[in-house]
Amino acid sequence: MSDEYRIESHKLQFHPREVARWLEGDTVYPIYLELSPSGACNHRCTFCALDFMEYRPRFLELRLLKVRLTELGALGVKSLMLGGEGEPLLHRECAAIVTHAKMSGMDVALTSNGVLLDRSFCQEALGVLSWIKVSIDAGSARTYARIHRTREEDFGVVMGNLAAAVRVAGEVGSSCVIGAQMILLPENTGEVEELAARCRDAGVTYLVIKPYSQHPGSLTRDYEGFDYEPLLSMEEKVESLCSDSFRVIFRGNTMRKLGDGWRGYDRCRALPFWSYIDAGGSVWGCSAWLGNDRFHYGNINEQSFEAIWNGQRRRESLAFVEKCLDPGVCRANCRMDEVNRYLRELTHPSPHQNFI
Repeated sequence: MSDEYRIESHKLQFHPREVARWLEGDTVYPIYLELSPSGACNHRCTFCALDFMEYRPRFLELRLLKVRLTELGALGVKSLMLGGEGEPLLHRECAAIVTHAKMSGMDVALTSNGVLLDRSFCQEALGVLSWIKVSIDAGSARTYARIHRTREEDFGVVMGNLAAAVRVAGEVGSSCVIGAQMILLPENTGEVEELAARCRDAGVTYLVIKPYSQHPGSLTRDYEGFDYEPLLSMEEKVESLCSDSFRVIFRGNTMRKLGDGWRGYDRCRALPFWSYIDAGGSVWGCSAWLGNDRFHYGNINEQSFEAIWNGQRRRESLAFVEKCLDPGVCRANCRMDEVNRYLRELTHPSPHQNFI
């Protein structure tokens, strides 16, 4: 079954004007931004990539954030995803952030563990969100509690919240796509079908099955080097779990790339098209290098985003990435991997490219 949301691919080709300007050497503002409104988290997942951020209880201040969101929309930023090093719904004004970002002209999305995805938030935010993706990394309460390192009761809460969100979306006439995600781990490989059935019954649109990817800074190393080759046969099996209104998106290509070694590009060229803002307001060139000063552009508590994006620190960071950074030391299958493959092809066209 096709992946109409291109979760296994990328969507930069739908932004030819920005790409053309970049090819000409112009400065472009991000098409896509990730924002972490909360540094705190109510789970301690065994696979957490950002455990080194220490789940600090820091929260972006709404008043200033509204100013920056208005600015981002005016600069031409097209989309904003709330997620990051903490659980975004722990920010008490998360719904207000979502609403203001949409009013500023951006498409808005949310990734969450879903425990706090209550009716109040859904009634306020579902009308403006483009999509929600909830991490549910097991098909049973026992395995869920072990992987998320939380109470078994949370599993039922999350499944109930998903079903309730689907109902609220219908009540308010929302087009928000409500999905779920499972990181395939040794502990949960036998529960894919069970989780898919639960998600289908809850009324969600899709369940993504994806591999673990080791973050360079993560303290967690339990799954480093996990071999997905024996699990690729699962791709055909999950096809039978799909229906007209529900699909399982098995990221088999992403799993295969983990074993390839060669990324298909020698330099990261994607950084001009996206950025990351952490819960302390710091703007980073890449979420794989949080904490590394070479990728720290500035802080929205101290400067406008426009000043940060056009500042010296960002220019120096991009120069370092262009001349010195070997993508081989970066996170495998990073969020911009497919974008980088696309940009490598654009900047290194094959022979006879004019014979279209």
